[in-house]
Amino acid sequence: MSISRRDFLQLMSLAGASGLLPGSVFAMQQKPSDIYELPKFGNVTLMHFTDCHAQLLPIYFREPNVNIGLGSALGKPPHLVGNNLLKHFSIKPDSLEAHAFSYLNFSEAAKTYGKVGGFAHLATLVKRIRADRGAANCLLLDGGDTWQGSATSLWTRGMDMVGACNQLGVDVMTGHWEFTYLEKEILQNLQAFKGEFVAQNIKVKDEAIFEGAAVYDENTNHAFKPYTIKEMNGVKVAIIGQSFPYTPIANPSRFIPNWSFGINDETMQQLVDEIRGGKLADLVVVLSHNGMDVDLKLASQVSGIDVIFGGHTHDAMPKPSIVKNKSGQTLVTNTGSNGKFLAVMDFDVRGGKLRDYRYRMLPVFSNLLAADAEMQSYIDKVRKPYLGKLNEELAVADELLYRRGNFNGTFDQIICDALRSDSDAEISLSPGFRWGTSVLPGQTITMDHVMDQTATTYPETYVREMTGAEIKLILEDVADNLFNKDPYYQQGGDMVRVGGMDYVLDPTLAIGKRVSNMTLDNGKKVEDNKRYKVAGWATVNSQAEGRPVWDIVADYLRAHKHVKLAKLNTPKLVNVKGNPGLT
Repeated sequence: MSISRRDFLQLMSLAGASGLLPGSVFAMQQKPSDIYELPKFGNVTLMHFTDCHAQLLPIYFREPNVNIGLGSALGKPPHLVGNNLLKHFSIKPDSLEAHAFSYLNFSEAAKTYGKVGGFAHLATLVKRIRADRGAANCLLLDGGDTWQGSATSLWTRGMDMVGACNQLGVDVMTGHWEFTYLEKEILQNLQAFKGEFVAQNIKVKDEAIFEGAAVYDENTNHAFKPYTIKEMNGVKVAIIGQSFPYTPIANPSRFIPNWSFGINDETMQQLVDEIRGGKLADLVVVLSHNGMDVDLKLASQVSGIDVIFGGHTHDAMPKPSIVKNKSGQTLVTNTGSNGKFLAVMDFDVRGGKLRDYRYRMLPVFSNLLAADAEMQSYIDKVRKPYLGKLNEELAVADELLYRRGNFNGTFDQIICDALRSDSDAEISLSPGFRWGTSVLPGQTITMDHVMDQTATTYPETYVREMTGAEIKLILEDVADNLFNKDPYYQQGGDMVRVGGMDYVLDPTLAIGKRVSNMTLDNGKKVEDNKRYKVAGWATVNSQAEGRPVWDIVADYLRAHKHVKLAKLNTPKLVNVKGNPGLT
């Protein structure tokens, strides 16, 4: 990667905030970077992070090179990648910001700029903004997917992240993967959480209430407080919670049998009308885990919302999208994932209305922000009992390992290859999860990295026979979830990852017609009526009985020592030439 003298000097000045850059011999005491110095504006500040997936330490995270948008979404955020994204948002190529927001030259740029995220570095940035704006004028919002995604979050059942969020000073949160723990664990964690949890779209089923299940409001069946109102600097801010609407479909419903979920845009409109009509708030905010495409449609359907702080689809969007609706317009944001960004929106609210705003997506570069001592002490304490297992060195990555993108990633392929190897299966299937950190070429793969890819409460593997027709049905079903023309039928996530098999995919066609020409790695065609040995993991509707997937992947890596893929099983795409969400 080439870097200009201007950017190099900027980077060197940034280093003063924390000391040394990777491989650098400079120890400089310069002023903090311009990217972290935000001019004061307005009278209310909201900070937002989402989808951190329990990453307490700084990590590498590669943005996608495939995020296909079709129909009305073609060429619009969030369906832009690489140079198309940089051009749309006027980001200079080969810059620090280009590395933060795109996959371009990732490995080289990551060596230059270092790791991102880490709660200790995020805490430093949050404290800096609170000190600058005045703590009483700021709120910190957490969009969810906070308690899942690492070994320690799994082994502590999310409590390590509850403690970290309390230390960070999260004021309001909503959720998604939080609901992959048991109901009693969720409620215990929320009791320990010092902020507020809001969700207007989770209801307790009638029969569960009759049997004594906990309920926030028996009149509405809300499981949790639907919204909260905070007053800052004389401005009343309503924050409505919108948890992931498809949780019992995308994740096991057996963990949370008493609760129902949905988009519930009609009740959302009722709440907004209640808040606006009763003059309960001057600013109406939705803290959402819908996914950005769903949020864009919701903003067009529901009027009266000023801004939606969105999550779930891990889209790192430098600027808000502006959506017109009956009452005017709504700003829609999405703040990436893995603790890589902190979004800051300053509002000018006067006379009971939003007059103007300023928005910045701040990348959290761990080499450019000093670690907060209190948070780092907490992180060290919660990780200490597990370090022996987490630090086990399994293999060396001989190429970039990543997960993210509509189709297969290189770490996904390792999982697929490990599943096939372990069971001598012809085909393997792995969920299209969007969480998971990246490993640079030459970096040692540890058990910590493996858990970053696999740490769920339903990790059991399976081996079973499927017909070619059944395999095609699975691919078609997931493709429809990803490429359905109606965002309300999109559940987020990416295409199921496949090992040992390739296929042709036309995203522009209707369900049942998108997938064709399925072919095994040996060149043989996958036949509808023939049965194949298939390995997989993370079943949603029933619990499998095989070993946890992380044990299988770890054994595979121990056996290989060095990892370089022989093949990446990714579909051949048709009718998407020139799509700006594909490179």
